[in-house]
Amino acid sequence: MTGEKLCQSCAMPLTEESLLGTNADGTKNGEYCIYCYKDGAFTSGVTMEEMIEICIPHALQAGAYPDENTARAAMQEYFPKLKRWQQR
Repeated sequence: MTGEKLCQSCAMPLTEESLLGTNADGTKNGEYCIYCYKDGAFTSGVTMEEMIEICIPHALQAGAYPDENTARAAMQEYFPKLKRWQQR
């Protein structure tokens, strides 16, 4: 297992700097992706459950899971461990 960094909101792999969100001062944020975090704030006020539903199609397209139910079950187990959802 590599110590791959994941977005602490949607679990997207942060494989390159261009995928990193930005802080209020314009610097890169190493914890969140460009889709979840911009200019020092989250881009949407979704719940964890809503984020899971948003992420399922992307994860399926990437081939991360064989089907929607498997993806949902895995995300429901993993997402509560992400920093954004621990603060709720």
